Amino acid sequence: MIGLDLSGADLSGCVFQESWFTDAKLVGARLIGVDLYRSDAEGADFSGADLTWASLVRVNLDDAVFRGAVLDGADLGKASLYGVDSSAASLRGTRLMGASLIDVDFSGSDLSQAIVRENTFKVTVDETTEFKGMSGTLFGPVQMRGREDRQEISGADLERWLRERGGDVRVLESRG
Repeated sequence: MIGLDLSGADLSGCVFQESWFTDAKLVGARLIGVDLYRSDAEGADFSGADLTWASLVRVNLDDAVFRGAVLDGADLGKASLYGVDSSAASLRGTRLMGASLIDVDFSGSDLSQAIVRENTFKVTVDETTEFKGMSGTLFGPVQMRGREDRQEISGADLERWLRERGGDVRVLESRG
């Protein structure tokens, strides 16, 4: 499905393990409960797509777009997300355990009840990003986008900042 335009398609419940969705357009697609285990979706556009309860375990999502997408309850265990636009996305209850999140934009996103475990979490957030009930462990730092500037938050400051927003996340010391 490399480069195919599947915008608006209903692929809910389908199993696409080890498939290629590189540069595919899935704008507004219904992908509820879809299984993409070990697939490659590099550069795919999932803007506005519904991936509720999707299995994205070990999926390459580098440079993908999830702007305004719904990933509630999805499993992104050990997925690779580098350079991803997830602004205004809903990730309520999403499992991000062991996922690598580098240069991911979560501005305006809802990460309520999300679960992290030893995640690389070098992401951008803003004052509207939700963290209520988020739990687990992660490595920072986080870039906080303000109206006029950016501020890097890491270590104990990041842990305290997340707690102030309703999260229960322990920030780990960076490796090596």
